[in-house]
Parts: sequence; C-alpha cells; structure tokens
Amino acid sequence: MRTRTLALAAASGVALLAAAALPATAHSAQHAAVPKAAGVKEGSVSAADLLAKVKNCSQISNGKYKSDTETSANIPVCGKNGAVFWKADMDVDCDGQVTSKCNADTDPWFQDDTAFHQSNGKPLNAEKLPYVVVPSSSGIWNYSSAGIKGGGVVAVIYNDKVEYAVVGDTGPNKIIGEASYATAKALGIDPDPETGGAESGVTYILFKNSKVSPIESHSAAVSLGDSLAEKFLQDN
Repeated sequence: MRTRTLALAAASGVALLAAAALPATAHSAQHAAVPKAAGVKEGSVSAADLLAKVKNCSQISNGKYKSDTETSANIPVCGKNGAVFWKADMDVDCDGQVTSKCNADTDPWFQDDTAFHQSNGKPLNAEKLPYVVVPSSSGIWNYSSAGIKGGGVVAVIYNDKVEYAVVGDTGPNKIIGEASYATAKALGIDPDPETGGAESGVTYILFKNSKVSPIESHSAAVSLGDSLAEKFLQDN
C-alpha cells in the first residue's frame, strides 16, 4: 500500500485541471466536499499540548523509516513518558472487512484481513474504525518489544485535531505512516484509499502497554486515550 505517491500526484494534477474548468459554484462545492478539522479535538487534551510534548525526539529505533517506497529513510521512532511516537505522512489503509468504501474496486491494494481482529474474530472495519498501521517487526524496530500491541491506543494529530485510534494492522517493515479510512476522514484528510491521504504533518503517539477492549469500540479508545494523554502531559 506504499506505492501510491505517484498515483496521488497524477490524480492531483488531473483534479487541478478539472477544477480550473469548473464554474465558481462548482469550485465551492468541490472544496466543501472535504470537511474542515482545524481547531477540533476529541477528548479534553489539545493537539497543541501534545505536539509541544513531542517537539524533541529521543530515538529508540535502530534506524529510520521511509514514508513511501520512493522516498529516503528519514523518520525515526521516538520514545518519551511511556509512549512512542513518529511524525510522518498518512497513507490510507482500507484493509479488513469489505464495505462500500473499502473493497477491491475502490482500493487496488485491498486485502480482506487485518493483523488484529474484532472480539468476534472478524477483521477490523477500516471504513468505520479509526486504526493505525505499525511497521512489521524488523531490525529497524520491533513494535511488540517496545510495549506496543494490537488494540493499543494511539493519538493521531493533524491540523490541530486529535483523533484517538487503535493499533489495528501491520504494514511493510521499512515504511511508516498509515491509518484507516475512518482515521483519515475524522481528521479532515481525504480518505480515498487510492488518491487520498496526507503528504506530511501527521503525528502518531502510541501509548505503551495500553489495550482497548473490545478493540472495535471507538468510544473506549477515546476514553482510555484521553486519560493516557493527560498522564503523558503530566509526566516529565
């Protein structure tokens, strides 16, 4: 799911050309299609406070990750106050249950399974559940050894908005920066699995040894995530 950047650039160029030919009313409708997320937060902890806490990086990974297959490896995994974090892009993961938004027709890279499953054994629902993808374990970094597990809580921050998610899937072992359709949509990022996503500016804070139960309960993720975020801010 990491070979999308060229397709994204091409699609963006087509969209710009199409927009130039549209009347003013169509331009307005086009821009209104993507919701604004600035200034909104989920829970009581602000994006600004969390970002201030992760301003500096104490690298815990043995190396660095790429954001996409064609980029250089320049993204470290950092550690602080019982959490790990990284700052990257966001590719949109639509893997898991087949839905109207996530299927083989909408996503050329679609897979009908996720590394971690719902309490009933089914794959996660990327269209409905905010979840984050962690790199598969490698010599660069082993997420499980760092206290990160399936269902762990993640605070995802973009454009002054905090969205709580769970660790829901694993991805390539040299690439980082991916989250579910629902995560992208909640943050005001275009959730299209083929052409959407964000090229940069996304911060992922994963709280060690946390676990949402059941994993598919977003309200449980928000409740636990908010309390862990508050503790994260209080610790030195």
